[in-house]
Amino acid sequence: MPSNIETRRSAIHGNGVFARRKIREGEVIDEYKGERIDWDEANLRAEQSGAPVNHTFYFSLADGRVIDGGSHGNNARFINHACEPNCEAQEDDGKVFIHALRDIERGEELNYNYALVYEERHTAAVKRQFACNCGTPGCTGSMLAPKRKATIIALANQKGG
Repeated sequence: MPSNIETRRSAIHGNGVFARRKIREGEVIDEYKGERIDWDEANLRAEQSGAPVNHTFYFSLADGRVIDGGSHGNNARFINHACEPNCEAQEDDGKVFIHALRDIERGEELNYNYALVYEERHTAAVKRQFACNCGTPGCTGSMLAPKRKATIIALANQKGG
């Protein structure tokens, strides 16, 4: 584990990742590691665990594969969601790196916006499954990307831009 972060219990959810020292804006904090699998395997693993596919340590890659942080992963998999995050994940040549969006103080919990895409209907039960507990002033109450936004992005991608 990099010396700049540590994993411990989080007030947001389960385990969280915290800064052991001040982290500067733009700094690469860690790489999100794990076994690379295809979506068929990811869905099978999610089904076997009994959890919704997006309630796993999966990170989608541009090439259509998935990083399973729960298999051969590192502590980056414990970075929690926040609606107003202090980090972001960026893919670079098939690897995912966590970058600081702003200066992060020693002891502060790291987080990024999951903006999970869930294609099925966003029923009340689904919204409860993906409830957000980040507590930021701009909290949307959900880790899900808004349906409308996801649809617009999908349409823009289909049209090449």
